[in-house]
Amino acid sequence: MLARHGVGVHVLTATRGQAGSCGDPPLCTQEDLPAVRERELRCACAALGLASPRLLDYQDGHLSEVNPEEVTKHILTAATEVHPQVLLTFGPDGLSGHADHMAIGRCAAEAYARSNEIAVLYTLAVPRSLAEQLEMRQVHSVPDEQITLAVDVTSAWATKQAAMACHKTQLGSTPLMRAPEAR
Repeated sequence: MLARHGVGVHVLTATRGQAGSCGDPPLCTQEDLPAVRERELRCACAALGLASPRLLDYQDGHLSEVNPEEVTKHILTAATEVHPQVLLTFGPDGLSGHADHMAIGRCAAEAYARSNEIAVLYTLAVPRSLAEQLEMRQVHSVPDEQITLAVDVTSAWATKQAAMACHKTQLGSTPLMRAPEAR
């Protein structure tokens, strides 16, 4: 939605998702998965009207083992180059309990704390009522009253679906892609 209005939106990802699923049925070999997942990410960014993503190329599933200072410095370097006003990342629970998501969220929060340029840090959250309504069992929802900013994505829903559809290896694990349109 921001990109549609001319706001520069940049994606920084720590891994290529090489420890993830090849899809169901498999769409590639485990060896080919990093390149496939990178293409999926680039496709999604293009569908959203974003610049190509920046990849840090850490080993998927092992980000929590990397020195957080190193990762934080990469985030700060990227911030110095693109001058973001807002940083959006995962919160302490990684939204789903994924160790890599929790690690990158901690590092992004530290980068925000050190930055004099970034005005706001937002973390992803799903209100409990929505998670229950959409049967989103894979996310760690939060009590509705803890949500401080909600964004209605109705106007960008088709674009969001197009971006999600780019992640073909993950479609089986994305309940929103299997849900009836009304949901």
